[in-house]
Amino acid sequence: MSELAGLFGAIFGGILNIARQLVMSVYVILWGVWNFLTLLWAGGKALFGRGMLKDRLIATLARPEHMRAILAVLRTFIPTIVVNKRFVTAYDNSATAFVTAYEDVLEVMNLDQVFQTTYAPKMALLTEGNNFFLGMQEGPDYINNVSNMRLAANRNDIDEIITPFISAEIASVLVAAQGKLDVPRTLTKPVLARLVGHYFGTPGPSEDVLIDWTHTMFHYIFFDFSDEAEIVAAAQTASAGCRVYLDQAIAARQKNGEMRDDVLGRCLKLQTAEMPGMDNLGIRNNFLGMITAMLPTISNATTRVLDQLLARPEVLAGAQAAARSGDDELLSRYIVEAFRFNPMNPVIFRRAAEDHTLAAGTLRQREIPKGCFVFAANLSAMFDPWVIPSPGRFDLSRSPDQYILWGGGIHKCFGEQISRTVMPVFLKEILKLPNLKRASGPAGQMDNAGTPFPQHLTITFEGAGDEKSCT
Repeated sequence: MSELAGLFGAIFGGILNIARQLVMSVYVILWGVWNFLTLLWAGGKALFGRGMLKDRLIATLARPEHMRAILAVLRTFIPTIVVNKRFVTAYDNSATAFVTAYEDVLEVMNLDQVFQTTYAPKMALLTEGNNFFLGMQEGPDYINNVSNMRLAANRNDIDEIITPFISAEIASVLVAAQGKLDVPRTLTKPVLARLVGHYFGTPGPSEDVLIDWTHTMFHYIFFDFSDEAEIVAAAQTASAGCRVYLDQAIAARQKNGEMRDDVLGRCLKLQTAEMPGMDNLGIRNNFLGMITAMLPTISNATTRVLDQLLARPEVLAGAQAAARSGDDELLSRYIVEAFRFNPMNPVIFRRAAEDHTLAAGTLRQREIPKGCFVFAANLSAMFDPWVIPSPGRFDLSRSPDQYILWGGGIHKCFGEQISRTVMPVFLKEILKLPNLKRASGPAGQMDNAGTPFPQHLTITFEGAGDEKSCT
């Protein structure tokens, strides 16, 4: 009798599972259709207005909510697109793929030997013929470089050095702002430039020059897919200046024998211990890569998160309450969830080193040919309703595995822990400001000013003294 009951239970459970899958399939299809209609409506509205139609359409579709809608349509009807055509001309490749489903995006990111990083040629231009671990495959050179830099820039520094320094700098900027502040221009970028000087030991010729160098090189590495002459020339100029500066900084520290406990000082100690990869050239290349990766990313991410919070009054109020009460764990949840809606890197790109069957055994199965340039849309993955419950809802209860904000595999962001710590430090102090709101008009909207990075987002608040513009 118990065996019969077990059989009926299994059959009933199977029927329920089939019913759930059918209901979910209908929901996903309807969600895809709704997003398609949303895009049609947005595109129709873009037909009317000032300026060139092409520019209006691009600006409309580049909005975070419309990017998510485009990805929802693709994920619903064509989860992986493979085209035997080379669209990306900046790298050697023979085809192009665009991957949108959560499980498939993770498969691309985690199979490091199949889907390999592409950055080596661009790193060679920046370093004048050498590489940095960002552009390396797993092997002795990669392991040596990463291990050395983890010794020189360890996690204890976050609480002992980085957070106190950043907090003090933020406080001085906010006091001087007196009620109005352009966040990336006046706060995040200059404070992070000062952090590079204080923590890494390489302040650059000036804050402005360091900011320009790092943003120019980051633009070239991560956003230039066609080797545009203007972008390449700017990267060559910036990297040449940065190399000369870093070479001189390393030589000066060696000459004067100063024993400073910063990342450069620790690297020189490792050099004295004859650690592989810690010659002057190795130190310089690692520094060039690290400061380029750190300064633009944290400013970019902080501004995007603030913009998403400001767009949701009830969410903003909750985040402000968490900041003011000192509930750092809750505040971090607000930050990562806001970041999900507009991540700094909506796609991660790799190149297939061999033929591979993606999503094998599923209806999404596609053949990825060797040499294919693969875009893995982590923004899409974080809104995949098959895996992410109610993806359009701002939800603080999500589990860590539902976020793909810092990549994955061996090339998961080296500075993730610094970013996870420094972003909340910036945002906590901003959110504690009384009567915080966007500035009126265009100044209060996040503006990339024709670049891949947020250049402006002006806020107002109640400050000491008369208001004056810091923009």
